[in-house]
Amino acid sequence: MKGKIQKLIGSLLISTAIIYLVYFITMGGGAEVLPVYNPTNFNPELVDVSLQQESEDHTVADFELRNQNDSIITQNDYKNKIYITDFFFTRCPSICPVMTNNMAKIQDRFIADPDVMLLSVSVTPKLDSVAILQEYSRKHGAINGKWNITTGDKKHIYNLARKSYFAVVNEGDGGLQDFIHTPNFILVDRQKRIRGVYDGTKNEEIDRLTQDIKRIL
Repeated sequence: MKGKIQKLIGSLLISTAIIYLVYFITMGGGAEVLPVYNPTNFNPELVDVSLQQESEDHTVADFELRNQNDSIITQNDYKNKIYITDFFFTRCPSICPVMTNNMAKIQDRFIADPDVMLLSVSVTPKLDSVAILQEYSRKHGAINGKWNITTGDKKHIYNLARKSYFAVVNEGDGGLQDFIHTPNFILVDRQKRIRGVYDGTKNEEIDRLTQDIKRIL
């Protein structure tokens, strides 16, 4: 008798679990939705103090940068696109080469998809001239119109990094590089919202980013 009761309870538990699973999938819970990131979702060290309390409706600001071909690049070049942004400098001996190689890997994975683009921003515009960026882009196989490797006004870059993409720390000695970039890759959707943050030095993070891009295409 005791054994029959235990079997009955077990069957009921299994049936209940199946019902909940079917309901979960039917109602759309089976597909995890990528979050939308706002300033409060980031480490405060990466966020300008004026935005640290904002918890909704964040979008990246318009920008004006100069790319490796000496062309002006603005938000209009990324209109209705999904794109990945990183901050770097060409003379960085540590994480930047790995990050740039991984940006090239993402470019290759989505080479045939015009809706996916890349944007790299140098944090040392005085050192990274257009000529240097051009050589850097050639070395890493950046495709014109697909991957813009850019420079620009230092204050403008700082504001983008601290107020839009949250990818640099406010540190330094007032010199050429008075803010320190992170290894973060920032995924931006067609509505200019941040949908993911990834460590651009780790292969498993690049794989995760690849899957997340496919989810919002």
